[in-house]
Parts: sequence; structure tokens; C-alpha cells
Amino acid sequence: MQIASIEAIPVRIPLKPERRMVSALGRHEVSEFVLVRLTTDDGLVGAGEATVTPQWSGETVWSAQTIIENLFAPLLDGLDPHDVDTIALRMDKAAVGNWFAKAAIEMACWDVVGQAKNKPVYELLGGACRPLTIRNRFSLGAYEPDVARERAAALVDAGFTTIKVKVATDAEKDVLRVEAVREAIGPEVTLTIDANAGWKTVTEAKQALERMADCNIALVEQPLLRGDFHGLKELREATGHKILADESCFDEMQLQELILHDCCDAVTLYPGKQGGIARAHRMAATAGQHDIPCTIGSNLEWDVGAAAMMQFVVSSPNVQIETIPGDCLGPSYHEFSIVKSPLTIKGPFTTLPDAPGLGVEVDWSLVDQHRINP
Repeated sequence: MQIASIEAIPVRIPLKPERRMVSALGRHEVSEFVLVRLTTDDGLVGAGEATVTPQWSGETVWSAQTIIENLFAPLLDGLDPHDVDTIALRMDKAAVGNWFAKAAIEMACWDVVGQAKNKPVYELLGGACRPLTIRNRFSLGAYEPDVARERAAALVDAGFTTIKVKVATDAEKDVLRVEAVREAIGPEVTLTIDANAGWKTVTEAKQALERMADCNIALVEQPLLRGDFHGLKELREATGHKILADESCFDEMQLQELILHDCCDAVTLYPGKQGGIARAHRMAATAGQHDIPCTIGSNLEWDVGAAAMMQFVVSSPNVQIETIPGDCLGPSYHEFSIVKSPLTIKGPFTTLPDAPGLGVEVDWSLVDQHRINP
């Protein structure tokens, strides 16, 4: 089996009005992502998803389409999709970064290999280490405090036991928002916050956290700028808060820095950010060797990206979602799905189909209807 063609299709899907995201990175109201369609010489078709957001990874829908079709595709033509390590190496040598574009191609490779072997991807990664249904947290945007209070209460009623609140937008409203959510969800529900690298200094972060001291915050996600490993260590030691690293951990070297400086209590990993399922799987194992648990993050993926995330979670023992819930809820944020049988998402629970490959089949005719042009 060989790669015969790789096509990158830019697509736009709006978010549901009630699920539009507000964070330190800005507003996310419409998703413009890239779907990869990989075809093999024996006619199999695999799908991948580049969940690009320029404020987060530096990639745009147009840069991802261009680098996939004009740089990566010619380099990978004729390769065996089973050989994901060689495919990843060729892409890494050709371009630094561009993690989500690389991940989309790698996902599509896993998808066709799973189809060829009639096995889900998690079986190819060593088998399932947890059930195919997982419990998620809910990531609540940086809404006005009254809106946040109302939505948080409704989420608890829907069965969520962990709520994450976006902060680092406006200092006063951050505090009021977190206090409102804690009041709405009661003392027993787990509350975490996510600054998305929005606090610029340790002092700024400390001041904000001191004002939220009565809110019983379980985890503080990415409080400081990317790459500020010393700052994370200082903040962790000064406040006693548990730190969840996200934007500071894209590749293996950054993970090693987090480990070396002892500056986090857990790490967020997912296939898109890590450049593929295999690399995320390896990084989770590396973190586990140093007693650092991992969880799963989200860029509000569609079903293809979310299915890849679920394959990773189900097959990775150190992605400890039972104690540090993540979120594989992205498809439920959007107005419609581009797969024929969407992932089952009910309240806090997401279920991965026990089907070959990634487990979802893209509706390519629907994709064509929502294709966007420059």
C-alpha cells in the first residue's frame, strides 16, 4: 500500500451561538479548519483534520492547505502509510512547527492503515487501556459573570463534575467570573482555570490567584507565557497551586524542559498540538516515566480531530482523564458535523466507535458544500 494523493480542503463551520468561545486569545465564533483526504494506490481513503487557529499555533487555514499540498504531499508520495515515523521525519526535516498540518496527514495515515487491517487505531497503538466512553470537563469561555454563573449551573445539571473557566482577560471580571462559577456549582464540583498564557509576569499571576484564593481552584492551566519555564516553577513554588502546562508543551524538547525545571504538576497533550497521534502517545509515556500525569486538551475539533484524540486517550495509560478530565467535546460546539455518523456526545460523555481506522467516515459531498476559497 502506498500514498497516491493527499488533498487539503479548507472548510468553514460556525459554532453554536451559546458555545462560542472567549478567552485570552480572543473570540472563536467560526471554525476554519483543513480536512485532509489521503488516497492510497489500492483505493482506500483516509481523513485527517488540521484544527488550526493562528492565535494559538501560528497556522492558518491557508498556510496549512499550502504546506500540505505543495510541500508535504510531494515528499510523501509513494510512501507506505504504515511507516508513520518516516513520514513524520520527512515532514519535520522539511518544515519546523506546523504541528496541526503535520498531524492531519498523520491522522489520515493511521485511518487508512486501520481500515486496511480492519482495526481501530487504538488497537494499532497497543490496545485500549480504558473504556471507549470517557467523561469530559467543560471549558467555559470568559463570559460576563452573570452569563458564566447561569451556564455553569446548567452544566452541573447536565452532569459535568469539572468546570474549567477561561481567565486572563480583564482582571476584575476574571475574579468575578470565577467567584460566580464557584457559587453556581457549589463546593463539591471541581473548578479549574485556564489563562491561555495570558498573564505576562509571575507577579501578575500571583495577584490574580490571590484574589481567587477562596474559590478552591484545583488546577491552573498555562498561567504564564509560552517558554517561561522558570516562571512556572517560581509561581508553582510561591503559590502552592497545581500547574497544568499546555501552550508550553508542543514537542519532546519542551516536555523535557518542563520535567527538568520541575515546573508543572500535569501536562496537556493532544494529537493536533503534538504533530500526530504517535508523537502524542510517546510524549505521554515519557511524562509517565517522570510521574507527570497527562490529560487531553482541545482546539474545538470537528469529528475527525476529536476521533483522533479519543484514539489517543483510549490507548495511552498516562492520559489520566479519570483524575484530570480533559475535553473531547469539540464537535458539540459546532452547528453541524461533516461525518456520516458523528461521535456520540451526551452531556459530559464522549463515546468512540469500535470501528476500523479513526472510527468516523467523512461525508465528502458535505465537505465540498462548505469548502471555502481565498
